[in-house]
Amino acid sequence: MTRKHKAVALISGGLDSLLAVRVMQEQGIEVEGINFYTGFCVEGHTHAIRNHDKDKQKRNNALWVAEQLGIKLHIVDVIEEYKEVLLNPKHGYGANMNPCLDCKIFMVKKAVEWVKENYDDGFDFIITGEVIGQRPMSQRKETMPIISNESGADDILLRPLCAKNLPETKPELEGWVDREKLFGFSGRNRKPQMALAEQYGFKDYATPAGGCCFLTDKKYSDKLVDLWKGRGTREYEMDDIMLLKVGRHIRPKPEFKLIIARDAGESKYLEGYRKQFITLHAVSHNGPLAMIDGDIDSDDFEFVAGIVARYGQGRDAEEVSVEFAMPDQDKKTLKIKPLSTDEVLKEWHV
Repeated sequence: MTRKHKAVALISGGLDSLLAVRVMQEQGIEVEGINFYTGFCVEGHTHAIRNHDKDKQKRNNALWVAEQLGIKLHIVDVIEEYKEVLLNPKHGYGANMNPCLDCKIFMVKKAVEWVKENYDDGFDFIITGEVIGQRPMSQRKETMPIISNESGADDILLRPLCAKNLPETKPELEGWVDREKLFGFSGRNRKPQMALAEQYGFKDYATPAGGCCFLTDKKYSDKLVDLWKGRGTREYEMDDIMLLKVGRHIRPKPEFKLIIARDAGESKYLEGYRKQFITLHAVSHNGPLAMIDGDIDSDDFEFVAGIVARYGQGRDAEEVSVEFAMPDQDKKTLKIKPLSTDEVLKEWHV
């Protein structure tokens, strides 16, 4: 009997990886998925926090894709390993703080390692949902061989959606898959993928042109750079990654910044950090909870209280009572006049 060939697929949760797996399944290939968790794909978490996003989907798209395909998904935590990719990318950054080419090389390399570690399970090759011309930094015809070579995947890396635009790989040369049944998609137009999704009966999937990596988002990248500058180091932890997506970030002085909740959901989330940071909120009027990240002198308490009061219902009041809660210390209440200069606040926004 001919042995059934197996592949492991990089599953991001997007439409392309969904289709790449289904193309292989149509050829009788047994597929399992792998998702490398860097910490920067936290879209579902932020949708769960904000009241503003209450109607948005709160699912883990990688798990959801695996469910639609009926495959096993292995989720691997690479948060610590990924720091080197983000901080020292060999191929540089994209438009923001996104090291896309180094990131793809890293992901494929980790998949190669995983295949070797699971040798007894008989995985023959690796598949991704990459499409030539879709990503300006990592998905170009000239970068495809760079990813294959530097990751160590070489000719066991198959890209079913654009394979006809690339040299044949081992799975094709060995006859494990039929090259004629693969595709030659290229460019940023997602209509061919959407048409294929319809052909396969997929009605619900993540936004075709989207992506969950916040490093591609300018506002997020600006906050990350500001965090490093303010602390004087490029170290970061998981809490930092999450907090950069929560609230308004205002840095009135180089030594510290304020994170001010934008709604009740974010205020509730920031409450979880009361034991780690100084928090403050208006007690005489309804308003958001805020958190101080950095080193603040007690002489600046009135100053920051005026900023936080500006974002509550007491913004036009003559006086607002603001309570400070400091870890392992008694609470302190100040009565202040809300800051009223919007233009200055705009300058301080990160």
